[in-house]
Amino acid sequence: MLFDTHVHLNDDAFNEDLEEVIARAKENDVSRMAVVGFNEETINRALKLADKYDFIYLIVGWHPTDAITFTEEKLEWLRELSKNPKVIALGEMGLDYHWDTSPKETQFEVFRQQIRLAKEVKLPIVIHNREATEDVVRILQEEKASEVGGIMHCFGETIEVMEACLAMNFYISFGGTVTFKNAKLPKIAVESVPLDKILIETDAPYLAPHPNRGKRNEPSYVKIVAEKVAELKKMKYEEIARYTTENANRLFKLT
Repeated sequence: MLFDTHVHLNDDAFNEDLEEVIARAKENDVSRMAVVGFNEETINRALKLADKYDFIYLIVGWHPTDAITFTEEKLEWLRELSKNPKVIALGEMGLDYHWDTSPKETQFEVFRQQIRLAKEVKLPIVIHNREATEDVVRILQEEKASEVGGIMHCFGETIEVMEACLAMNFYISFGGTVTFKNAKLPKIAVESVPLDKILIETDAPYLAPHPNRGKRNEPSYVKIVAEKVAELKKMKYEEIARYTTENANRLFKLT
């Protein structure tokens, strides 16, 4: 069975056919999903999903593109949410230099605040990194994020960056980009990542894998990711399904 460790079922893209999407996921070996809420609206939607479905868990945090809206009240809200037994990690947090929506210094501070909160409440963190690798790694090191570890979401960096993240107790998660023909770095990373540190995800509705690239992504497609990872690792699909699910359950402290 598969664990989609990063999915946005709380996105408007699933408003019309959520039940069908969930049914297709189950038909394609998906037994658990982690739905990510990264601002007030998406967190509230995620909470409702977790209440309704026993196989849906929560990752809650503040996205770097929304950092400018983060307040002490929001930080306290995240602290309270962390007590919810369905909340298995904080995030996605990090840095995003692609979309110019929040100043870098604001992103730095919000990122640091969330890492410190995670250490306080003893939850792993999920990292969003877009065109900001050097600063992301630096801040993780400075804040001693290794104390909680977590996930490098949708990884597509060099082996050197991966090794730095592994040294900080992070798991490396791969999504649809690993199936893209021109995506060399994710493929190289998959081949090199230790089996006890690999995870899979969809990031649905974004980044649908080949042959669905450009269309709406959905959690059932995590099977395509698992199959591609198995091919790159020269292993059986069933083995990758077992390793990635065991890794996710261990990280999230689920039985």
